Amino acid sequence: MSRSARTLSLLLAGLLLSLSVAAETVQVAVAANFTAPMQQIAADFEKDTGHKVVLSFGATGKFYAQITNGAPFEVFLSADDETPAKLEKELLIAPHSRFTYAIGKLVLWSAQDGYVDVKGEILKTGEFKHLSLANPKTAPYGAAAIEVLKKIGAFERVEPRIVQGENIAQAHQFAATGNAELGFVALSQVYKDGKVTSGSAWVVPTSFYTPIRQDAAVLAKGLHNPAAKALADYLKSDKARAVIKSYGYEL
Repeated sequence: MSRSARTLSLLLAGLLLSLSVAAETVQVAVAANFTAPMQQIAADFEKDTGHKVVLSFGATGKFYAQITNGAPFEVFLSADDETPAKLEKELLIAPHSRFTYAIGKLVLWSAQDGYVDVKGEILKTGEFKHLSLANPKTAPYGAAAIEVLKKIGAFERVEPRIVQGENIAQAHQFAATGNAELGFVALSQVYKDGKVTSGSAWVVPTSFYTPIRQDAAVLAKGLHNPAAKALADYLKSDKARAVIKSYGYEL
């Protein structure tokens, strides 16, 4: 090998070593409604920064319990703004790191074409057997669904038919598999690039439920992990915001 080739090899090796030293892994707890966009954002983030992301998806209420009991998460993407605010008061997030990354939308959805009308009248007139929604005690989208049912005067009628998922992912699964004819799910689960991707849906007017402001924060355990701050910053980037918007969220 020539001297110039050896020099180039050494430079490349040094560069790779410096990148490997600088790259970190970040543990992230993500609200289930944000599964698809976060998978895409994480892949882009890894490609653009060299950092690695380990994602866990679930119900916001359960993540709160895990975080307060010492779970090793370093960044938290909640399905509401109340849970990160509580963690902030309990000194479990890094100072000044909390921000709203998306505003979620609720949709009544069925895997069957033409089953759900565009005004949601099926909730008052339909003879469906099961309506799925996320556990309203731990999942903000489930709480929003209960709000909607009460607002339109359909709660007492449909209450015996409600089947609860542990989180919004399970509520969607019930509807997607036909175990429930229809369900309240996050718009992001059935929407991409301006349209509902399958089945039939009523996009619930946002005036029917409390706004679902979804906050993110760097947790105390991620305070000294550069990948945690880098990911929080990346969520605010134009590239990430374009992904978020493509799944039907407001910004």
